[in-house]
Amino acid sequence: MRRWSRSRPGKSPRQVRMNPETIQSSLVDAIPGCRVEIVANASPSAQHSLLVDADHALAAARFLRDTPVLRFDFCSNVTGVDWPARETSAKVKVKKLLDGVEKEVEEVRKTTTPGYLEVVYHLYSHQNKLGPLPLRMRTQDREAGVHLPSLTPIWRSAEFQEREIFDLFGVIFDGHPDLRRILMWDSFVDHPMRRDYVEPDDFEYEPTAHDEVLQRAKQHLTQAGAR
Repeated sequence: MRRWSRSRPGKSPRQVRMNPETIQSSLVDAIPGCRVEIVANASPSAQHSLLVDADHALAAARFLRDTPVLRFDFCSNVTGVDWPARETSAKVKVKKLLDGVEKEVEEVRKTTTPGYLEVVYHLYSHQNKLGPLPLRMRTQDREAGVHLPSLTPIWRSAEFQEREIFDLFGVIFDGHPDLRRILMWDSFVDHPMRRDYVEPDDFEYEPTAHDEVLQRAKQHLTQAGAR
């Protein structure tokens, strides 16, 4: 396991403890098979985060909480992010036969990156006055592979926030003590914070019948009666 007793030249012990590369190496050393990637933040804050694979996320969270020099004992916030599949284009040069002569031509090639859902935990250490340390997990996709381990057993403050992400994004947190909707009602279908969410046009659930809502409801009923 990586040693933490010596500081790097010119850096305080706190800076060393919050160094993403140091934490990354320590997680990989301490947890066999754990995959940790540093997600760089290009903003002036340079608040880089750690992306950990779902299979080892619970062990990684426990390590971050229980390692004395870190002691990330508080999760202040949990956020969800929806990343739909996206297509990127790049120009590449290839060799082709044109009129019997091999020539180098430029082609546009498109690549599709599969979509996924992401959960970000913002961690602090009250004891060591460290943080924030953003810790990320990603699902396999946005359809069937939306399971991630719940980190509520490590940080109890994540309980309601994981429920909110389950409700609004559709992430299923395995091991959560009480996973159910928290903002929408139990019979509600879909997840309103997904980027491809389509707002219903009847607004049957609207508690206050504003003029615009009434108009849209009338249009919905007219269309439904025409079918």
